[in-house]
Amino acid sequence: MEKVISLEKVAKSFGSLKVLKDVDLSLGRGEILGLLGPSGAGKSTVINVTLGVEKADYGTAYVFGKVMPNRELLGQMGYMAQSDALYESLTARANLKFFAEMRGIDKEGLEQEIERVANVVSLGDKLDQYVSGFSGGMKRRLSLAIALLGNPFLLVLDEPTVGIDPALRRQIWSELHKMKEEGHAILVTTHVMDEAELVDRVALLIGGRVIANDAPKKLEVDYGVPSIEDVFLKAEEELS
Repeated sequence: MEKVISLEKVAKSFGSLKVLKDVDLSLGRGEILGLLGPSGAGKSTVINVTLGVEKADYGTAYVFGKVMPNRELLGQMGYMAQSDALYESLTARANLKFFAEMRGIDKEGLEQEIERVANVVSLGDKLDQYVSGFSGGMKRRLSLAIALLGNPFLLVLDEPTVGIDPALRRQIWSELHKMKEEGHAILVTTHVMDEAELVDRVALLIGGRVIANDAPKKLEVDYGVPSIEDVFLKAEEELS
């Protein structure tokens, strides 16, 4: 399988706090990797090192075979952060146009692309409303639509379905699986344990280390439990 992301012995500290400790992690083409862990485990730092927002103290992060940070690669990635970075004084459509231009997406066919991603997150009838009037869930949906712009080869989603209702969450996961089948690589963090059953592999990050990394069903067998939530709880218990 062609590797899209490869973290090799990545370590990262902030002051005296060691956040990541010799993390090895990979994501292949046509694969969804779920990154799970308790708050403070280092999930967002893994994402930041992958994107080149943070530089590893030790080890190397590769994306598309190139060492990160590398600004030239950012246009090939779609990223959704935990916190929404939107322009509330603009409409949803204007936000999508702005971020499309920032990522160098071709203006030809942009209106159709905006309609496509808006419909994926059920915001098609809200495109000309101002973001200042959006609920928290609507803002999350708009942030996800922005990440989907241009059908990026690599999609990095940090808690994408927080505040989103179950029916739309199912629709979003259906779209992610469609992208996977088309050969995209998707890295997603989530606290919703039933979503962790929908990925190809789960990487369990606890205390800055990847302590398990395999298919959900394989981890459930290895830990002798019926669900990923139970895997998570048993792994934490074993390390405490």
